Amino acid sequence: MNFDVDESRVNDAVNGSFFSRVWKLVTPYWRSEEKSMAWVLLIAVIVLSLFSVFISVLVNSWYRDFYNALQNKDLGAFTHLILYFCGIAAIAILGAVYRLYLTQMLTIRWRRWLTEQHFAKWLAHKNYYRLEQGGYTDNPDQRLSEDLNNFTSDTLSLSLGLLRTVVSLVSFSVILWGVSGSIELFGITIPGYMFWAALIYAAVGSLLTHLIGKRLIVLSNQQQRYEADMRFSLVRVRENAESIALSDGEANENQRLSARFGMVWSNFWTIMKVQKRLTFFTAGYSQIAIVFAFVVAAPRYFAGKIELGELMQINSAFGNVQENFSWFIDAYTQLASWRATCDRLLSFRQAMDENEARVPAIKVSHESDALQLEGLALSLAGGRQLLNNANISIAAGEKVMLSGRSGSGKSTLLRAMGGLWKEGHGAVKLPAKRAFFLPQKPYLPIGTLREALSYPQAPEVYPAERFAEVLETCRLGHLVSRLDETEHWQRMLSPGEQQRVAFARALLFAPDWLYLDEATSAMDEEDEAA
Repeated sequence: MNFDVDESRVNDAVNGSFFSRVWKLVTPYWRSEEKSMAWVLLIAVIVLSLFSVFISVLVNSWYRDFYNALQNKDLGAFTHLILYFCGIAAIAILGAVYRLYLTQMLTIRWRRWLTEQHFAKWLAHKNYYRLEQGGYTDNPDQRLSEDLNNFTSDTLSLSLGLLRTVVSLVSFSVILWGVSGSIELFGITIPGYMFWAALIYAAVGSLLTHLIGKRLIVLSNQQQRYEADMRFSLVRVRENAESIALSDGEANENQRLSARFGMVWSNFWTIMKVQKRLTFFTAGYSQIAIVFAFVVAAPRYFAGKIELGELMQINSAFGNVQENFSWFIDAYTQLASWRATCDRLLSFRQAMDENEARVPAIKVSHESDALQLEGLALSLAGGRQLLNNANISIAAGEKVMLSGRSGSGKSTLLRAMGGLWKEGHGAVKLPAKRAFFLPQKPYLPIGTLREALSYPQAPEVYPAERFAEVLETCRLGHLVSRLDETEHWQRMLSPGEQQRVAFARALLFAPDWLYLDEATSAMDEEDEAA
């Protein structure tokens, strides 16, 4: 038996310009009903970020005075500068704490809004069903949970980091230009030469970082998918634990899960190798940066043109400028992960948009007093014909049973009536009355039994005593005392009991039209006859 796990056939490629589509994903929140609070928080975070740059500029000036005091053995100036630094540090700590706190507040508010929007979009137009059946996208749970979380946090982190970097770069570039002086090289006088040295050092580093680490974008995307696939497989084992246990399928499942983890393992090893090469370069780049400024500025210091304080100020300013120029290098791994997250979110939204724009081949409407099929043809995705040019009219009050071999299309016809089947053509005209579908395997949400019975409506819609009545009618009297217990009812109840709960739900809803798809298949003869 082959347990190899093929790569997902889902395509996470995004049509159109990447940044224009990300912009459309980012901007709606800032124009939404929450825009006032969102902008207040964003402006506050930006102000605190700029304030941290101002603190860094003050510390840079402090370096010059402090080291000059040490060089001159000036105890009074030394004491004053230590107290001055303590004041700056206290204010910086306060600013850093509130910058983090407000950023987290903005992130979770943005995530909540985006999550609610995506929940609504995913559940609208049967997207959750059609995307799963058609294989247009994988692991929607991951995209709605982890990817939205990563998108909001990384987008704010990267954008605010870039803003702070730009402001800091301008501030310290002015300082570095002013204190570094000029140098003559090959007969050419270069003003502000330390600034140009930092620029060249960072530019070369950024280019090499991208060349070494560019594979991380694709690998990060694949890693997220493989992790989600493995979690889904684990959930499948939990959901089907009884069938697996009765079949002694543990060894089989172990091989399947190991195959899933094998994809995680293999891809992670590839990521490790790329990150190892990238870390070799970035770590060396950072270590060289520590002494690079001293090496370049040393000739002017030993020539007596600058004092120790100026040398330390130059080193501090150079470090800030070089660090700001190197933002791309330091953020590269996060940028790669953010790009992969954006690709997954955008492809998810694209799949939902395409599904909503797809014109249904079978027209389903609610406009008559009878159930009518007009020229209805149904087929499977492979082309096999199930039904051809069916015309029928069923009046209210009639009872009709469809019979046929398994796979002949009975359930497919009900799916077409429910607007779920896309292979075929023709029209289905449903009565404009209260209708209820009872599938073979009913869905019982996790919650109280009262909520499971009233689904998809709230329990408050029905009289409280009505719940006990329908349970007694469906031979489920032993569950009356448990109406307000919260359980995973699909695990607690047998298949026959689940189907009887579904009938109790139908009695509670009291539809004018009831459609059943082998809704008694798990019941014994006595229950079925009742």
